[in-house]
Amino acid sequence: MQASFWNDKRPPGVPNEIDSTQYSSIIDVFERSCKQFADRPAFTNMDTTITYGDLDRLSADFAGYLQTQTDLQPGDRIAIQMPNVLQFPVAVFGAMRAGLVVVNTNPLYTAREMRHQFKDSGARALIYMNMFGHLVEEVAPDTDLKYLFEARMGDMLPAAKGWLVNTVVKKVKKMVPSFNLPQAVSFKAALKAGKGKAPMPVNKTHDDVAVLQYTGGTTGPSKGAMLTHGNIVSNMLQVYANLQQRDESGEKIMGDSSEIIICPLPLYHIFAFTANCMCMMLAGYHNVLITNPRDIPGFVKELKKWKFSSMMGLNTLFVALMEHPEFDQIDFSHLKGTTSGGTALVKATAERWEKKTHSRIGEGYGLTECSPVVCSSPGGGLARLGTVGLPVPSTALKVVDEEGNELPIGERGELCVKGPQVMKGYWQRDDATKESFDADGWLKTGDVAVIDEDGFVAIVDRIKDLIIVSGFNVYPNEIEDVVAAHPKVANAAAIGVPDEKSGEAVKLFVVPSSPDLTIEELKAYCRANFTGYKVPKHFEIRESLPMTPVGKILRRELRDV
Repeated sequence: MQASFWNDKRPPGVPNEIDSTQYSSIIDVFERSCKQFADRPAFTNMDTTITYGDLDRLSADFAGYLQTQTDLQPGDRIAIQMPNVLQFPVAVFGAMRAGLVVVNTNPLYTAREMRHQFKDSGARALIYMNMFGHLVEEVAPDTDLKYLFEARMGDMLPAAKGWLVNTVVKKVKKMVPSFNLPQAVSFKAALKAGKGKAPMPVNKTHDDVAVLQYTGGTTGPSKGAMLTHGNIVSNMLQVYANLQQRDESGEKIMGDSSEIIICPLPLYHIFAFTANCMCMMLAGYHNVLITNPRDIPGFVKELKKWKFSSMMGLNTLFVALMEHPEFDQIDFSHLKGTTSGGTALVKATAERWEKKTHSRIGEGYGLTECSPVVCSSPGGGLARLGTVGLPVPSTALKVVDEEGNELPIGERGELCVKGPQVMKGYWQRDDATKESFDADGWLKTGDVAVIDEDGFVAIVDRIKDLIIVSGFNVYPNEIEDVVAAHPKVANAAAIGVPDEKSGEAVKLFVVPSSPDLTIEELKAYCRANFTGYKVPKHFEIRESLPMTPVGKILRRELRDV
């Protein structure tokens, strides 16, 4: 049976295809939604809420400033380097309304990583949070940056509270190292100067680049995926289509009213950028931005304030939340769905979450190059644990062997994708673009997957993370999933290390949840749960594992130790 297909096995209410031609650009989606939902809350952060009408007005102010006070032209790149704060969506939509290309930048980047991204993208403007100003001062002379906009944590809060927050951040917590950037304009001042200057309309088509989203650089220097207005509009509609699923009574699982969505994942990351910053506009939903999800006590305190409908997160975050002593005090009675993405969901975590919240975690799958969503688990009890769900509408998948030959349903191979959300290519990297697509235009994901007869997709592992022991394939995700189910294990990571006898051997890193966990106990557990060649040969107990800001375990750093 051929593996590539336009999947027609969808939950009730979810269409097989989307019509992205109904919107001309992201700007079109934004302006229509702001008009339709003007009085609804759009984003809340630090107990301050802006409506869709506020977002429309504030982003217009910023766009007006960019168009009248700078020489930036449509197509120029503007980097945005901020955590989850109210300034982020204002900056993004203001920049887009001025015709600029947004370059999402991780605030936790080192100077080296910032320098590479700014130089590679050719960014001419940057919006940064003042706590990163010292790094901006270091790298700016080596880049094409001409315009700097400085934001402060409390600048969009009520005056007294904003002053207090800014003072605490700088004077008490000392989170703002000294720097000198006299050419920088306050983001707050830019909004004030642009007030009332209606932005001049810019004509953007589906083929125009909207965002340069840089990949993690796991195979060399990070590359900028060119995501067009058409790519992101399509993915917004694909995600939104999945929200139209209906339950047994015919009611939508996620209603058309202003549902409350908890957003702990960073908006500069493509998953939250598309799902929270973009897609939720179509439904008029209310996003609660969590600035620092690693502050679990603060996160739990925030969750207690809301009767929220949905939350997006990932395995490490779910584990950390459930281990907080006040987790059981959170009101989950309105929770309709929890989505996990960005990294593999551990079965034990999913089962524990469902038991505690009475809400099943639906695992999704995507990649930067696909804007990012490729697959999504259905709700209403239709999700299948261990899979990432079904392809979103208008998306075709196939699985191929090492020679590129398409494999039958049920066989394991590299997953390839076709759909309107697939990137235009890599910025100024024709060679890398060519390598990423096959001769028929399918994007090669680099992920090992299996598609079953019902269209559900299971991601087995990254090809580059595959461990080969005496000729047998060992998939780290399998090892980690089983070990993480051990009652004394909080987190686990598996890598391959050179071995004279078997070519490679499995090395297991474990973060214990109980101080009395021993290596002998782990060895016995692994021998009881794995066939011989899968049993780790090397063990290391650690206090923590290296992770990306969104919680992915960095296996490459473990390999480099």
